[in-house]
Amino acid sequence: MDTAKLELAAQRYREAQAALDAALVDLQAEAVAVLREGGDAAEVARITGWNRRHLRKVRARAGDR
Repeated sequence: MDTAKLELAAQRYREAQAALDAALVDLQAEAVAVLREGGDAAEVARITGWNRRHLRKVRARAGDR
């Protein structure tokens, strides 16, 4: 039984997941930075696709109130 294609697919999946996780961390950091600078929450919500409640959670995790 040849599992080379399965192993390649699994590796590609792990790499894609790692890239997605890193992109989420970057997106959260940038959203918080804009909000800290006085940016408009509605604009941040539009760009990120997150609602205001989610933005509050992201800010709270970053130590903002």
